[in-house]
Amino acid sequence: MSARLALTALLGLALLADAAWADELADCNAAVPEPSTAARPLAEAYWLDAHTLQWPGLKLRPGERVRLHHAAAAGMRAVPGEPVAGGDGAVDLVAAAAALPARFRFIGDGPRFTVAGADVAALLREQLLLVHEAEDGRVIEATGMQLAGALDDLYAVAERVDDLGVHPARAQTRFAVWAPTAQRVLLCRHAGPGAPASAVDAMRLDSATGVWRAELPGDLSGQAYRYLVDVVTPTHGRVRNLVTDPYSVALTADSQLSLVADLASPALKPRGWDVTPRPGRVKAATDQLIYELHVRDFSASDASVRPAWRGKYLAFTEPASNGMKHLKALAKAGLTDVHLLPVFDFASVPERGCRTPEVPAGAPDGEAQQAAVMAVAADDCFNWGYDPWHFGVPEGSYATDPLKRVVEFRQMVMALHRAGLRVGMDMVYNHMAAAGQAPKSVLDRLVPGYYHRLNAKGEIERSTCCDNTATENRMMAKLMIDSAAQWVREYRIDSMRFDLMGHQPREAMERLQARVDAEAGRPVQLLGEGWNFGEVANGARFVQASQLSLNGSGIGTFSDRGRDAARGGGAGEGGDDSVRRQGWLNGLVYAPNALAAAAPARPEELLTAADMIRVGLAGSLRSYELLTWRGEKKRLDRIAYGDQPAGYASQPGEVVNYVENHDNQTLFDIGALKLPLGTSRADRARVQMLGAALVAFSQGVAYFHAGQDILRSKSMDRNSYDSGDWFNRIDWSYRSNHFGSGLPPRRDNFGQGGRDWALARERLADPSIAPGPAEIAWARDVFRDLLRIRASTPLLRLPSAAEIEKRVSFPGSGAGQNPVLVAMRVDGRGLAGAGHRALLALINVSPAAQVLELPEAVQERWTLHPVQRQGADARVRREARARAGSFEVPARSAAVFVLD
Repeated sequence: MSARLALTALLGLALLADAAWADELADCNAAVPEPSTAARPLAEAYWLDAHTLQWPGLKLRPGERVRLHHAAAAGMRAVPGEPVAGGDGAVDLVAAAAALPARFRFIGDGPRFTVAGADVAALLREQLLLVHEAEDGRVIEATGMQLAGALDDLYAVAERVDDLGVHPARAQTRFAVWAPTAQRVLLCRHAGPGAPASAVDAMRLDSATGVWRAELPGDLSGQAYRYLVDVVTPTHGRVRNLVTDPYSVALTADSQLSLVADLASPALKPRGWDVTPRPGRVKAATDQLIYELHVRDFSASDASVRPAWRGKYLAFTEPASNGMKHLKALAKAGLTDVHLLPVFDFASVPERGCRTPEVPAGAPDGEAQQAAVMAVAADDCFNWGYDPWHFGVPEGSYATDPLKRVVEFRQMVMALHRAGLRVGMDMVYNHMAAAGQAPKSVLDRLVPGYYHRLNAKGEIERSTCCDNTATENRMMAKLMIDSAAQWVREYRIDSMRFDLMGHQPREAMERLQARVDAEAGRPVQLLGEGWNFGEVANGARFVQASQLSLNGSGIGTFSDRGRDAARGGGAGEGGDDSVRRQGWLNGLVYAPNALAAAAPARPEELLTAADMIRVGLAGSLRSYELLTWRGEKKRLDRIAYGDQPAGYASQPGEVVNYVENHDNQTLFDIGALKLPLGTSRADRARVQMLGAALVAFSQGVAYFHAGQDILRSKSMDRNSYDSGDWFNRIDWSYRSNHFGSGLPPRRDNFGQGGRDWALARERLADPSIAPGPAEIAWARDVFRDLLRIRASTPLLRLPSAAEIEKRVSFPGSGAGQNPVLVAMRVDGRGLAGAGHRALLALINVSPAAQVLELPEAVQERWTLHPVQRQGADARVRREARARAGSFEVPARSAAVFVLD
């Protein structure tokens, strides 16, 4: 060939290549489409490991066989009575005698097969059908397969990969994404956040790990990127997906593009970030005093915050705002942690252009308010944020500009640390905002069918309300652990609360604990919702991170024992039952409301509730022994709480005590429902503080909801996750608690044939219920006294079960007890730093004064706790008495006496 012909040929190839890359570049700039609806085909068979399959329920007759058919273009069809069409080939299978792995103990019986002599890694990048065939090759039945077992076995080493995501450096920038089932992955790059894609780079697959990588010269910080992934999906065949990075560390507005960033860069650190000290006030988990707070609630309606910062991270940097004054006062009183509701990137709030509705004041029981809120709820500025999109990036709607989210989040953390408060985060790993081919799906569009937990038909489980994740799978657990470690390392997070933690394996949570502790160089306290329900309930798939399964781990779970006894009823009730089923705090037997009086509770119910209050005060410990109202001395794990034991924890740090959090009605609103309608405003405030006293006096971790201390109301809303600023407001000026802000949204408050709304309307319209500034200020100050008592009294936060068993007792318990007065004694003798020889905490829920007689204390000189001697509760100061073994507690009051 002549030189001229050779040059012409090379130029032709170059033009063809340029044309091909032009097509890829066009795809890089395409909008992520909303896919057409497609049925999810059955996936009833399981890959148990890299070479073994099981088909539950399959029955084989002589002469029939099962083969594995595959097609790279994903155009296969398997019609019963016809041969498989559109495939590239089939793999013969051999019957397998291997035992069922423990991981798959939940699947049904069925034959197992071995895939022999095939490249399984290559097969997993194609459409696969397991086909039950007649002897002549015609289809009898066919199913897809669940891939996680094979992927976890083939790519087990990927769990140790430490460079996923983007890593810019002076010499080069590295990109890495795990996508083992992808047929091809390209890197789309943008010069900046607002620029179109200007470059596309091929990535190479590491066959050992399933990770695709690209290394490009120079520091590309500031550029934006996405991955272009050719992959087979269960619903849409072979597709080309444009996907952000699940390991993103920064994002453009509305999470459209991932950003190249180095979180260690000075450009992303506010001044003083590396030298601002962290509060060091927590030596044991039980030292935690936690305040649960939503970023937007904190300042959206605080007029003392500059308008541009309201509802934003930067509101925490306004030291003279009403909200920050409040938090600093709580810190001074003893609060240790602020736990923020989700602050990772979530999908439900537009990061630019969100709407704030104009809400009419309306009648206290009006419908106009909720109508205005719900009219724009889909694109307003409010949501709780339990819909994860990217786990490792701060939410952009809380930043003044989404591109400043990293710096402004760090400024918030610094401000809270400077105020003496540790910062906790609400971590949501049990589900995603979207799955499948939905535009806001990330994980399932990268590795379809892997990251989400599937049922026996191959459908995504949704027991958590959304698309459940499968943290039992190696790389989903790795994503959870890696991102948690990043929050601790890069954002100086001090503690973590895990949403629906019972849907995660205990083993994964213990690995996470070890990792975050190592990153921080100190203990990072973990706690979460250990509820036992759904497809994982009772250990169906793995040992859960749930209440009964976490004992001994040191990880805390919320206790519903004392909560339900105090409030009455359960979390999901509505209608007349929610009013009739009063709790220990709000009148059970001793002060019945109108509905309860018509169907009176039995006295035994009050006695049982009082014993359950004692269970909570004793830290819900398995091994603690309590003298019950029946006169029996029982370990707490032998006292029934529904179908579970009342005592479930091994150590007090494994129990989180609370009577109110963001879920369900606030304690004030529960009181509005359950207390007799004639209850005075002052007594409603007293009942609220009795609930706070229960938490403050209980062994374990103390957890409070923001605004609980100032009688917060959500105008009876039982599920305010999307109810806008209006129903979630907090007034740090202490003028109003916002009770009577209108009927709450219909969606979650219109059950029981409309009875819920009728009950709410009756109460919201009652002008005698809403507190005034005097009651709010009283509650605020009494709450701070309770914090001071707990923080200054080590006997109320003993660090071990052994100490609690040795020192805690309940005078006046047992048969013949007075169930409206619960007393807890803690012996301090021989305990270094105890501060007192003994302590006696008493809570009287009755509308009348109560007396506890202790003949054994006749010769002892008990005095009111130093905090209460000068405290905000004048009734306790004047009327709480301890004389010659007789302890008098005034009506609806909590008193602490000490023996020095």
